[in-house]
Amino acid sequence: MSASPGRVREDRGLALWLLPLALLCIAVFVIPVFQILRLSFSASTLMKAGKGLSLETYSRLFSSPDFLSIMLTTLIFVVASVALQVALGFAIALYLDHGRSQGYRGMLLVRTAVLAAWAIPGVVIGVVWKMLFSELDSGLVMSLVRLVAPGARPQFLSSPVPALVSSIVANVWRGTAYSMILLYAGLMTFPRELDEAAHLDGAGALRLLFRIKLPILAPLFLICILLVTVQTFNTFDMLMALTGGGPGRSTEVLALNIYKTIFTEFDLSRGGAAAMVLLLVNLGITWVYFRFLKGRAE
Repeated sequence: MSASPGRVREDRGLALWLLPLALLCIAVFVIPVFQILRLSFSASTLMKAGKGLSLETYSRLFSSPDFLSIMLTTLIFVVASVALQVALGFAIALYLDHGRSQGYRGMLLVRTAVLAAWAIPGVVIGVVWKMLFSELDSGLVMSLVRLVAPGARPQFLSSPVPALVSSIVANVWRGTAYSMILLYAGLMTFPRELDEAAHLDGAGALRLLFRIKLPILAPLFLICILLVTVQTFNTFDMLMALTGGGPGRSTEVLALNIYKTIFTEFDLSRGGAAAMVLLLVNLGITWVYFRFLKGRAE
């Protein structure tokens, strides 16, 4: 059956409205991706254009000990950050949901305090935490440590392992609010009849949490983990301001390495290859996300 003339005109009008947005997306996203893909198969630098296409850049990239170390650092940073963000976000969401159900005062203040960290730009967060982790006597964290252990001189940002831990702490403080928002929204839609039925059956708070709430909220947890993982893989601004990837390369994650390779070392081909690796990681996580949503819809 052919579409009616009115329907055809409506579809054409919609296409015309979407055409500027489609052209903008092609100019801003699609063309740069293909350009980076082309550079990754060349031997181009900022000083000279590479001739021909080959897999040599990818071969050098994956055989480089530095790149493997950067990938390990990225994996540690992402896994630790995501686990702590989701756990702390859920704990805060539970507290807010309990306070809302009991009519406690100050819940709006708590939500505002948590969301403030999410609203602050990443560069500002990096600068603030760099001041907090200052190894001078005037540093806030250093002052608190010396109150407990007067002779201690911890190296928060000048030693590899403590610097990575400090970066994870700053990133968790920054990203916990996003997990809290998602999980709190899920708790607000949780049927209160199940709470009442569980209490009538004599179920305690822990049993209610692990036997009823967590299984029901499991799909939301998966969505939260996937979204937070994508955000954490692309973390750049905060680390640039906090550690700059140092000391050495102990906090240099993949996104920061791409920036340094292109804009500091001027190696466009290697930076493009690393960018394509990050793109594939993001596409893989996005594919899992949409497959999950499709499965839920069916």
